[in-house]
Amino acid sequence: MDKINLQTLKREVEKLIPKHGTHSFEHTIRVYQACQQIGTSTGADLSILLPAALLHDIKRDGNDHAYASSVKARQIMSFLGYPSSRITAIAAVISSHSFSANRIPNSLEAKVLSDVDKLDAMGALGVYRAAMYSGEKVRPIKNFIAHFYEKLLTLKDKLYTEEAKHLAESRHNFMLDFLEQLDKELVFNS
Repeated sequence: MDKINLQTLKREVEKLIPKHGTHSFEHTIRVYQACQQIGTSTGADLSILLPAALLHDIKRDGNDHAYASSVKARQIMSFLGYPSSRITAIAAVISSHSFSANRIPNSLEAKVLSDVDKLDAMGALGVYRAAMYSGEKVRPIKNFIAHFYEKLLTLKDKLYTEEAKHLAESRHNFMLDFLEQLDKELVFNS
């Protein structure tokens, strides 16, 4: 993978998304770094996976952010001179990564991105991001808790790669412990 192209792409992405927040540049860099690790260990094509990781959340408005991000990614990569065959492959990975879109990833690269994005929503980072999201959306604590049961606690059963499944176990258990402690504290303060 051409490191110069990736650095240029990183700078473009950094201009488009918030520096901090639930789906921020911080999140994107964590996903990118984890994709490097899991992508390497699984034999994924990093020339497809890493640009997809950088571009996966560049459009968050609307109902289908994965598709919208893939469309915007095509524009960016075309402008930067990526070959059309690689643009198509990267856009396909981006459009299939979303939990809420219910698309099934059909390539190893898409499975890795999907898994890594889910892993970033689990464990201590998941608690942090869920709390941040509740703050961003001004949601009460009952909605914060409901989010764990509606989404976050279901993620470990929706992973594709063995490495992600292994990493998910401790993160899932951390969330269960957190919810148990939170319940104790809420009962105490009632």
